[in-house]
Amino acid sequence: MGKVVLVTGVARQLGGRFVRRIQRDPDVDRVIGVDAVAPEHHLGGAEFLKADIRHPAIARVLAETGVDTVIHMDINGTPLGKRGGRASVKETNVIGTMQLLGACQKAPKVQRLVIKSSTSVYGSAPRDPAVFTETTTPKSLPSGGFAKDVVEVEGYVRGFARRRPDVAVCVLRFANILGPCADSPLAEYFSLPVWPTVLGYDPRLQFVHEDDAIEVLRIAAAEPRRGTLNSGTFNIAGDGVLLLSQTSRRLGRPTVPLLLPTVTWAGTALRSIGITDFSPEQIRLLTHGRVVETTQMRETLGFHPKYTTAETFAEFARSRGPGLLPPESLARTVDRLAGVLPARSGPTQ
Repeated sequence: MGKVVLVTGVARQLGGRFVRRIQRDPDVDRVIGVDAVAPEHHLGGAEFLKADIRHPAIARVLAETGVDTVIHMDINGTPLGKRGGRASVKETNVIGTMQLLGACQKAPKVQRLVIKSSTSVYGSAPRDPAVFTETTTPKSLPSGGFAKDVVEVEGYVRGFARRRPDVAVCVLRFANILGPCADSPLAEYFSLPVWPTVLGYDPRLQFVHEDDAIEVLRIAAAEPRRGTLNSGTFNIAGDGVLLLSQTSRRLGRPTVPLLLPTVTWAGTALRSIGITDFSPEQIRLLTHGRVVETTQMRETLGFHPKYTTAETFAEFARSRGPGLLPPESLARTVDRLAGVLPARSGPTQ
């Protein structure tokens, strides 16, 4: 008998893609997809069970199916489609994770647990270090939103690891995942025809391609290869960084620099009319940026992303089509302005 793998959050595109991919692994015998709603995409030969991980019934699912590997992907920053709101997302992220961990604790056959986390756990603050490692303590813990959810989720995961030391636990802290199917708040922001930005700031950003996200999840779910260890916490990001100004040029999206209070007001307005989830934590990211060290990802986990940050963004840009301005023309115009205008000092990241 091969492994029996349970994957949460399969109604989302990324979860569905992972389910279809892991079925091809020769040591996997059975794959069970779980979500509160039925997916609109196919799951290949995987079984789908409609179950809400916020409810204790998830323990029965693990007990009846004999699951030995759990891939928890139902940790997200936005609701699926138009279903629910921020409160529902938080309940799924936090309460759902608590119920799932409780079910895993009672299931003696569970041997491996993989958590899809986020580099949002580090927050974004003006006094942050230039680069975060897995052991870096944030200067200020996130006060709300998805970032706070991730902090709470990882706290519960550490508690579970202490109670079940026999279970191999792998926490993957993903930078912003982008690609043709990306449905994150940042992807929504990048899709706006004009971007509100914070005057005087040009944050550094990192991205992970969807294909790389699928592959590293597969590596984390399998037995470790010789010379590697896939238990622990790992930052996952493509090589290099991009400035926000570079992303706007490459997409052909003009920016409107605003004072921070005005950007905050604009974010509230965009959220209220349902255009994008321009949350306070996203505004902090687009002000101060965030860059993480990925040495452990390469040397310990043994994962080498296929796409760099720049290549990931290029793939995303091709999927979104041209912006209001041709990227080449926008880049030339910005460069000319930079050459004739006096340099203005200001905080940059």
